[in-house]
Amino acid sequence: MDYLVEHPEVGTIKYIGNNRAKRIIISVKPEFVRVVIPKRQSFKSAQKFVESRLEWIKKNKAKIKLQAQKKDELPEIDRKVARKVLCRRIGELAQLHNFVYNRISIRKQKTRWGSCSSKDNINLNMNLLHLPPELMDYVLLHELVHTKVKNHSKDFWDELDTVVPNARIIDRKLKDYQYCLI
Repeated sequence: MDYLVEHPEVGTIKYIGNNRAKRIIISVKPEFVRVVIPKRQSFKSAQKFVESRLEWIKKNKAKIKLQAQKKDELPEIDRKVARKVLCRRIGELAQLHNFVYNRISIRKQKTRWGSCSSKDNINLNMNLLHLPPELMDYVLLHELVHTKVKNHSKDFWDELDTVVPNARIIDRKLKDYQYCLI
């Protein structure tokens, strides 16, 4: 049961049925609003839920539009420059804090600043260069800590706090730069 509906206030809404969904989920995209409906719920109940969340949807559509405008103003980043800068900096931080990693990959990703595999391969988003230096270092150290603690448990945050005091506060500041990822 998938439906495409034009809403007078928020534009296109895609209603998508999903067997595994446990609740109605609304996500705001630049081009449309996506609504995931659990199979046991009706299309009508999903529409009512969307109407009840209309102010939230409009607020987030405006935020995403502003982020897209900011994104358009960002200069292009050369992959070779990103590789050089990020590899040098993560090497310095790893040496300073005694972390060991396997390999670094530089990519242009839409949803992540970085990731660390179970084999300690670190993937970094080339758009990290758009961040202020302290936030870029935070992301690099976050991934380096994953070479020791593979999840986001209390142990992970405790370890991260030893190399980045107030890590959770800095982590929240990253949300102000989401437009760099879109």
